[in-house]
Amino acid sequence: MFVHKSQHMESTTNRIIGFDLARAYALFGMFIVNFNTVFGSHVNHEGLSGFLNLFNGNSSTLFVILAGMGVALMSNRQQYDGIEKKKITSIVVKRSWFLFFAGLLLYVWWPADILHFYGGYMHIAAFLLFLPKRWYIVSAAFAIIAWHVLLMAIPFENGWDFTTFQYTDFWTIPGFLRNTFYNGWNPIFAWIAYFLLGMWLGRLNWNEKSVKIKVFAIAEVVYLATEGIRYFAERAPLSPAVKMYITADYLPPTLPFLLSTASLSCVILVCTFWIGEKIHHTQFASVLANTGRMTLTHYIFSLTLGMLVLAWISGKTYVGAVTNQSPLSPSAILIYSIVYFLLAVLFSARWSARFKNGPFELLMRKISG
Repeated sequence: MFVHKSQHMESTTNRIIGFDLARAYALFGMFIVNFNTVFGSHVNHEGLSGFLNLFNGNSSTLFVILAGMGVALMSNRQQYDGIEKKKITSIVVKRSWFLFFAGLLLYVWWPADILHFYGGYMHIAAFLLFLPKRWYIVSAAFAIIAWHVLLMAIPFENGWDFTTFQYTDFWTIPGFLRNTFYNGWNPIFAWIAYFLLGMWLGRLNWNEKSVKIKVFAIAEVVYLATEGIRYFAERAPLSPAVKMYITADYLPPTLPFLLSTASLSCVILVCTFWIGEKIHHTQFASVLANTGRMTLTHYIFSLTLGMLVLAWISGKTYVGAVTNQSPLSPSAILIYSIVYFLLAVLFSARWSARFKNGPFELLMRKISG
């Protein structure tokens, strides 16, 4: 009996560390994407610059999936009474509003903010939390279909200035609603599908080896098939509209893009779980896991302090948008992203020695419970 209990506790620890390792990886990818978008070249897909642009979409996708998993793991017991369900739902709703308003404040500085979208995903998810997990997939499919219906009704470029990637009427009611639900950077339709997929994944029993194998195999097949279709579409004699739909990258979030990024995220997630099982006892894993638990803090710091430091070092000007400034070399962006990530790891280690959660995570929990 003691042996079984110990094995279960060890497996649970591995699962948690693997989850946080995935968040640390996504955080590093987010640093690359954001620093490269403002100070590098987000359109050059050759050489090292092409490697940096591989992180576009994938890091954000993994972040949203992991956020959905985190919400699901908050309520992963077999049975809850009505009072417990109400309490958990209340906590999730309060956190959703915290993220929503924090994101709107950050939007003034960083127009590509994802936090206020997170708040929208989480608010909707709070009312699906205790449904059978199949409803997460059904709801995800509905969100994707709803986005495609909107695509047929509203030109995707409405509100956008794609030369600077600024949204021109965000602070109007029609613009805000359009951006939030349809054609912003991470609109609720269809990006909540990632969040709901994460909730479904959070309901799986990751202690079972077969679960990891099945998720990895299915995700790998979907990813290779989707990328194969996208590869041949680039070279096939298709109409511009069809080719754009199949090969779209982030904007707009078409079905091929959603399938490709979601499946790749699942592959990465399973890999981090396997790595967690192998290195969970090491200091290295512990330090990275601490970093992964502070993604909200590091996300905000990177977009404020991180951007200002890079602007100062490079002699550039940060304006929160794509400008005509000559881009930094991809090697400079990569080196800065690595150094910044290592400093984030060091900060996490020092902070975690005294506090369980990061500064902004503590603030959110203080407000939401």
